[in-house]
Amino acid sequence: MKRTILAVVTSTLLAGSALADEMKLAVTTSFHNSGLSDILLPQIKQDTGIEVQLLVVGTGQAIKLGEAGDVDAILVHSRKAEDKFLAGGFGTHRREIMYNDFVFIGPSDDGAKLGDATSAKDALKRIADSAAPFVSRGDDSGTHKKELSLWAAAEVTPEGDWYNAVGAGMGAALNTAAGLDAYIMADRASWLNFGNKGDLALVYAGDPVLFNQYAFLPVNADKHPHVKTELAAKLEAWLVSDTAKALINDYKINGETLFVFNAE
Repeated sequence: MKRTILAVVTSTLLAGSALADEMKLAVTTSFHNSGLSDILLPQIKQDTGIEVQLLVVGTGQAIKLGEAGDVDAILVHSRKAEDKFLAGGFGTHRREIMYNDFVFIGPSDDGAKLGDATSAKDALKRIADSAAPFVSRGDDSGTHKKELSLWAAAEVTPEGDWYNAVGAGMGAALNTAAGLDAYIMADRASWLNFGNKGDLALVYAGDPVLFNQYAFLPVNADKHPHVKTELAAKLEAWLVSDTAKALINDYKINGETLFVFNAE
């Protein structure tokens, strides 16, 4: 009987220990679709003992999860939304981790001539002026927020049969663009890791406005006392380590770098 009780207690303690080393991190679909999470998570587990459970959503939804205290931290890429999250007291601070850039993908024949564009605004105007099919994520993600800001800067209201808002993640949106032979704005990492390219090609990139920064924001325990602040801090320390730097900078597809580490 004593052995049975001891076994139950030991099992409970082990389960509690495993649970204590688990944390929830809301990340963007673009980060997940890049394949980088498959590289980082096993090393995080090995180095820190933390089992990171990813909730893969758009930036807007990730921030809502953080505000509700449903995750312990978020990894997103929309500075304006991040600043609002911090101003509301939902996050403790913002730590930049890595960056890449947004690019315009489109039919390889590039009927709207984005290859001749002088800026991101010019690229969008060319799409609108030619009413070329365009796919928008339409999901309040960081990519979608950036796209909308660029349309506004170009003084174009995207509407009409040519504009297709799909309300989906980056992978699904790219699949739709491939099916429609349409233009789309994507993050470079997701594009490089995308398998169903069809007749699509990268047609415009390089405007500094397309810079795409990813940041880590721990959820504030003053708002949600149950969040695992110690694990979030431990994860953050790993994300800015030399190990993370090497893994992030060395992650390539067909010789092309997907992210650049820039944590300080």
